Amino acid sequence: MTATAGGPSLPQERRVVTAIPGPKSQELQARRTAAVAGGVGSVMPVFAARAGGGVLEDVDGNSFIDFGSGIAVTTVGNSAEAVVRRASAQLADFTHTCFMVTPYEGYVEVCEELAKVTPGDHAKKSALFNSGAEAVENAVKIARSYTKRQAVVVFDHGYHGRTNLTMALTSKNMPYKHSFGPFAPEIYRAPVAYPYRWLTGPENCAKEAADQAIDMITKQIGAENVAAIVIEPLLGEGGFIEPAKGFLPAIARFAKDNGIVFVADEIQSGFCRTGQWFACEDEGIVPDLITTAKGIAGGLPLAAVTGRAEIMDAAHSGGLGGTYGGNPVACAAALGAIETMRELDLPAKARRIADVMKPRLAAMQEKYDVIGDVRGRGAMIAIELVKSGSKEPNPEATAALAKACHSEGLLVLTTGTYGNVLRFLPPLVIGEDLLNEGLGILEGALAGL
Repeated sequence: MTATAGGPSLPQERRVVTAIPGPKSQELQARRTAAVAGGVGSVMPVFAARAGGGVLEDVDGNSFIDFGSGIAVTTVGNSAEAVVRRASAQLADFTHTCFMVTPYEGYVEVCEELAKVTPGDHAKKSALFNSGAEAVENAVKIARSYTKRQAVVVFDHGYHGRTNLTMALTSKNMPYKHSFGPFAPEIYRAPVAYPYRWLTGPENCAKEAADQAIDMITKQIGAENVAAIVIEPLLGEGGFIEPAKGFLPAIARFAKDNGIVFVADEIQSGFCRTGQWFACEDEGIVPDLITTAKGIAGGLPLAAVTGRAEIMDAAHSGGLGGTYGGNPVACAAALGAIETMRELDLPAKARRIADVMKPRLAAMQEKYDVIGDVRGRGAMIAIELVKSGSKEPNPEATAALAKACHSEGLLVLTTGTYGNVLRFLPPLVIGEDLLNEGLGILEGALAGL
């Protein structure tokens, strides 16, 4: 029986009642093909009708276990009560004035909350935007204004967005950069500590990668020319790479010693996703600037740059902003999302998800040699698939595994520089019964490869 509304009241069950995609989704797909640009892709060819808790229901009545959260966005679940309540109240008052024309309290409240939840007890300020790419781009602007320098250092396997500047910052060519150049200048890429693929072994990874990165910056750019070092504390689109312990602190120390603004891109890893409010807290790193989006507002478009007050104030008045940046409805939703994160202790929920998932994934790794690595923290976990007896990436098996999961009612996402990583980003409010059922589907799909 199909539910009439989404949100937390949606029945928390997997249900496959048609072929995937079903007839209604196929009809909509034909309309989409005629009306939507071909460059916009989708993971699954099903059209959503409702979502809530740990499930997503399509127009044909199929209910999928959600291991994707709209790419780490619906962290608090779809249509969470506090998000809907606050956003609905704001909709009834006004939808827009533009903060740069007549400001409103919601924008200020979000900035106050960001100052509380982000790492460090120093004075902080924020600016609000629409998307993660906008946040990263503005972080670079702010760092350049503050330091009066131009160069920006990023890392192998990093992903930072699809605007011209953030494409330049992003490591992977296809599909993000291919045929879209030329790109913004003064961007330099350094090695990252990728334990599974470090040639001399994971035990040497942190020091050797940090030494190589620092040597490259010093010799090829000159530390005195670097405005910002931008890095994801847990790399997302590059394959859920958790840098070897010690690498990030070494890079952060180098930045501090050389007057470089250290920017933590927490767009995918932030807001309780990794078992802490922010992934950089795992090694006690306090970034100069932190960029956020995705999980910040329960599904509404909002992003932020938060950082040291003196850095954030470096840009001249009018230099930051945008017509929709910090939209009042999105701000209300963010306040509802943060309320939910606190009330439900979602960092603890993320840690519990890891406690359930990682042992089962490790057991699957023992059984199936196609799994080369299991990694991640909290509810940001992945398996890297390889060809038997080697570490050669196996994107074909990854695609087949994802397709098999989809057909059985489990929504999973692929990722990785080599296209060989299956990532798991369940809503933090998912029930353990659904979590275990989804893992069972994954294991069955592995057995069928």
